[in-house]
Amino acid sequence: MPAAAPLRKRSAAFCIGVAFLWLACFVGARPLLLPDEGRYAGVAWEMLASGDWRTPTLAGLPFFHKPPLFYWTSAAAMRVLGLHEIAARVAPLLGATLAGAALFLFVRRWRSERMARACLVVLSLQPMFYLGAQFANHDMLVAGCITATILLLAHAALLPDGAKPPPGVRIGIGAAAALGVLSKGLIGLVLPALVIGLWVVATRRWRCLPRLLSPLALVSFVAVAAPWFIAMQWRFEGFSHYFFVVQHFQRYAAGGFNNVQPFWFFPAVLAIASLPWLCWLGPIASGRYFREPGRRDVRLLMLIWVLAVVLFFSLPRSKLVGYVLPALPPLAFLVADGLSIVLARHPRRVYWAWAGAAVSVLACRPSSSCRCTRRSATASWAT
Repeated sequence: MPAAAPLRKRSAAFCIGVAFLWLACFVGARPLLLPDEGRYAGVAWEMLASGDWRTPTLAGLPFFHKPPLFYWTSAAAMRVLGLHEIAARVAPLLGATLAGAALFLFVRRWRSERMARACLVVLSLQPMFYLGAQFANHDMLVAGCITATILLLAHAALLPDGAKPPPGVRIGIGAAAALGVLSKGLIGLVLPALVIGLWVVATRRWRCLPRLLSPLALVSFVAVAAPWFIAMQWRFEGFSHYFFVVQHFQRYAAGGFNNVQPFWFFPAVLAIASLPWLCWLGPIASGRYFREPGRRDVRLLMLIWVLAVVLFFSLPRSKLVGYVLPALPPLAFLVADGLSIVLARHPRRVYWAWAGAAVSVLACRPSSSCRCTRRSATASWAT
């Protein structure tokens, strides 16, 4: 028994490490895509070159479209690795790894080690998740923070009545939410609150609310998130209005900021993103799936999570593919859970699962069209 805990830690470190190495494969093979990757990498490079790590700038002008966590991470990576595509993509790679690690640890605690490994494999082999981990913008970084926040909150809620989450969990809840806000703004706080709020109502876990609203979590959130916003408002008088009103509420309510798409856009994107794993979602359509004792609450959490993210981003007219990335971890759980149910009934269908994994690996491999000189690709955003 004493050796069990170190063994579990080594097992978790091994699985998460393998996932990280897989997600990092070919991270520098693709040139930065313009305008998005080049723009955000350029802001990070300006931050490094100027030595001003407080104010993001683009062409020398303050750039407050997004908070600074992506730029801080990318600039730090550029200082270590130099001006390279890999350095520009460290932030999304870390965000994807955080999402995978949080999902693995949560599922291992509340289901099993085997199920946790299956979830991590399915998540890592989703082509959309893999490509998102290698695309230099804020979407995967905030998706990782949102995933960690939701699963830490769910972990605290699932503890037996009377049990108090350890201080590390309570601090982690606030810190993860704060990093989400520093990644892409209020969405890092709004989405976890929406998902957990709907789940608490659906499962009637009213007694867990004091644990979720821990003062320690609130203190850690304010300590991590507040200083940068206070500093920017102190330095730039109109910062709060531009950042919160224009870049949050007006962008969400208006339809002219980004690509205008129909309401069904994100359900279609998510269906395509789940390929070739879509066929394993069949068992969740059964009424018995959400009535199984001991598994109902976690399954409901994952379903509500997917639906809440898709619905939230489907309401505004402006839609970008990366917005739906926070729905991929719970979708991976549902796929892995459905796969385990099907294989328990039909063991020979494991060959179809291996075939799907092979297709995913091939889909993630960079195409020959991505081969170009790294020098010219780097120069396009470092000038």
